[in-house]
Amino acid sequence: MAKDNNKMKAGDIELKDRLVAVNRVTKVTKGGRTFSFSAIAVVGNENGIVGHGLGKSLEVPGAIQKAIDDAKKNIVKIPVINGTIPHEQYGKYSGARVFIKPASSGTGVIAGGAMRAVLESVGIHDVLAKSKGSSNPHNVVKATMDALMKLRDARMVAKDRGIDVQKVFRG
Repeated sequence: MAKDNNKMKAGDIELKDRLVAVNRVTKVTKGGRTFSFSAIAVVGNENGIVGHGLGKSLEVPGAIQKAIDDAKKNIVKIPVINGTIPHEQYGKYSGARVFIKPASSGTGVIAGGAMRAVLESVGIHDVLAKSKGSSNPHNVVKATMDALMKLRDARMVAKDRGIDVQKVFRG
């Protein structure tokens, strides 16, 4: 499991928000049907910082605003190297499984719906991604975040091993 040592505060960071999905929920009561809405949103500065959140309300705008506010509370730092990720990584959450792989410059973001929103919010421009299992947007977003939080760059590896960054590459 990934450590939460890369959690951040949303204070003075300029964040852009993306709406991933809105879902209408119906509750049947004695008096009839009651409709409410749930929304999932992703915020990021397109430079290695991203967060996701869920909001629920009786109106769509309220659900979206709550989702954005929740996403700003769950911000993490992700290592991005030259517009791509440092290495291949699997992520999972519930029934959703995702696989992300670095790609050469000019490839673009090869990913579907919910994964694309997360990867673009992080600031990744070149990546190959595959979603397996559940296509539920909530679980796909959380699985993608799981994969991104497991990523480590050379500096993180050197720090964990207690060695110089140059030694990481020499073996």
